[in-house]
Amino acid sequence: MKRIAILAAVLAAALASAACVTVIDADSDYGWSGQGAQPFDSARADCRTRAGHDEGATAFVTCMAEKGWTRTRD
Repeated sequence: MKRIAILAAVLAAALASAACVTVIDADSDYGWSGQGAQPFDSARADCRTRAGHDEGATAFVTCMAEKGWTRTRD
């Protein structure tokens, strides 16, 4: 019974953390977090096309927010 309780707690923690995705890109100064967001790579590619490669620009950040992504650090 104790094993089942521990397993249930571990499973609940895993499911809770799976709902939010954080991406820290190696070639970027910014981390991005998205919950229910579009896939990161395609969102970033589209926003780079629309707003340029400067991930700190307001237009880029706004574009990513429209796709469900927010910056996690400045």
